[in-house]
Amino acid sequence: MERTAPRPVLETAARLFAFRDTCNVYVLCSGRDAVLVDFGSGAILDHLPELGIDRVTDVLVTHHHRDQVQGLVRAVAAGARVWVPPLERALVDRVDEHWQARQLDVDYSLREDRFSLLESVPVAGTVSEYCTVRYGDHDVFTLPTPGHTPGSVSYVVEIEGLRLAFVGDLLYGEGKVWSLAALQWSYSDALEGAASTIMSCAILERQAPDRLLPSHGAPMHDPPAAFDATCTRLRELMTLRWQRPFNVDGWLHAPWDAITPHLLRDRTKVASSYALLSGSGAALLFDCGYDLASHRPLLHSTDGLRVDHGVERVEVVVPTHYHDDHVAGINLLRGADGTEAWIPEWVAPVLADPRRYDLPCLWPDPVRADRILREGASFTWREYELTVYPLPGHTEYAAAIFFEVDGRRVVVTGDQHWTPEGAASRDVPNFYYRNRFGFDDYVRSAELYASLRPELMLTGHSLPQELTPERIDRMLVEGSRLAELHRELLPLDDVDLGAGGFAARIEPYRSLVRPGEPHALEVHVRNPFDHPETLAVSLVAPVGWDLSHATQDLLLGAGAEGVLVFRITASGRAMRRARVAADLTVGGLRLGQQAEALVDVE
Repeated sequence: MERTAPRPVLETAARLFAFRDTCNVYVLCSGRDAVLVDFGSGAILDHLPELGIDRVTDVLVTHHHRDQVQGLVRAVAAGARVWVPPLERALVDRVDEHWQARQLDVDYSLREDRFSLLESVPVAGTVSEYCTVRYGDHDVFTLPTPGHTPGSVSYVVEIEGLRLAFVGDLLYGEGKVWSLAALQWSYSDALEGAASTIMSCAILERQAPDRLLPSHGAPMHDPPAAFDATCTRLRELMTLRWQRPFNVDGWLHAPWDAITPHLLRDRTKVASSYALLSGSGAALLFDCGYDLASHRPLLHSTDGLRVDHGVERVEVVVPTHYHDDHVAGINLLRGADGTEAWIPEWVAPVLADPRRYDLPCLWPDPVRADRILREGASFTWREYELTVYPLPGHTEYAAAIFFEVDGRRVVVTGDQHWTPEGAASRDVPNFYYRNRFGFDDYVRSAELYASLRPELMLTGHSLPQELTPERIDRMLVEGSRLAELHRELLPLDDVDLGAGGFAARIEPYRSLVRPGEPHALEVHVRNPFDHPETLAVSLVAPVGWDLSHATQDLLLGAGAEGVLVFRITASGRAMRRARVAADLTVGGLRLGQQAEALVDVE
């Protein structure tokens, strides 16, 4: 792309310029300071005097691709603050790790995450999605618009009565996108980026922009026409590729299905969210995870609550368990709507400190609890009384939430069960051993349902299910047989390592330490015998690390659990994911290095 001098975008006193570089770099002037949208090669810094600009205070990045950011090191050197999309921060300030970890052989990911910086660049932070933040003299609203990349954002700024949307590579022009290859993210789902682009265009159109300013291409003065032409062609392309029509309109314009007048199901999510509506105009959500089209957290369905159901604010979200597809949107809700997270006491620690746990499906961003919900204790929200109960099975850290609405007794069960398509009354126990499944979990859940007598069960990946006493009885029979099969298949008379197969784990599982500073690791152990035994644990660490009390003993009763605390001190060499192991012997049984932890050394 030929470089030219910065050209005015608005012929007004507002002084908005575009500089044609490896991408369009937009210059929003604030006196003798400027805020930039995207940065390109950084050549814009050589042209600032032409614009009467002394310095760049902030750079707002629309997405991580090199044509947008390859010169960012110059921005940092010049003292500018760099702000990046939340989902793409690691592809800017930790891109070295990405290059080291990116799978190259047997590679089925088509995402253009290799079109990233060659070296990491420090950033000031991430932009706040669905929020308005002031940069320089400009109030900037950040809207997630996945499509060209999963984490892409657009910035909406009002200047002298015009609403301008800086759309990155969401669009190139009317009916055109900059890259179709970028819209194909995987082999398994041919054109996820195209589906996301259609959705993002519809969501951005709700912002009523007067002009679209792309990263490549000229300004678009008729946004509705640009959106319509592009989405029409993308729908046709997807139909040719999939041999079935694609229609996102239902998701966008009617995202909620009514279960009862005051209980709704969000059908736009990978894992269903449910909304409990109050007569006051408030809503409480059960779970809030990934959007179905983009597989990232988005909040467009909350607009449907406002428009279609008169909801003024989502006040509270209650997660059923910690899995990412159920909680990824909670922090977004908190920032956009001031939503509080009320979390069951046994789920809250995992969400607050995910790096501590060796568990699948962890959402990496800590989610703090605004209120802790106690086991078996009722709590009140608006006109409703709800109760949370432990619901181990799908995962040890899960809850059942019971309440009554519109005369119906309801239990929300997350992913405890799933119902196969075409088998409306079949409840499949949805257990995974790494989630810390226990033999009798599904017996206990059936017993809980029998005691609560719910009429309706709301699940994470099936439609709402009617619960009858006969159906609950069948759950109890199948749960009992599931427990029996585990006891029949495993050598429990000799050694009981539980369903997970291990008698030790280390917490925190992931740590960041400084050389020379002691760091505590907890080794959680369980006696796998039906009689008291002494457990001996030896910690194994990289050569040169200091271990105080490298071996410790603990006497435990039959099946009892205990914790041993070790202190490690890393040597002066920086390391990534250094391995520390716990070697376990119980009585005369040498089980070996049963557990590991990963330690990063700065």
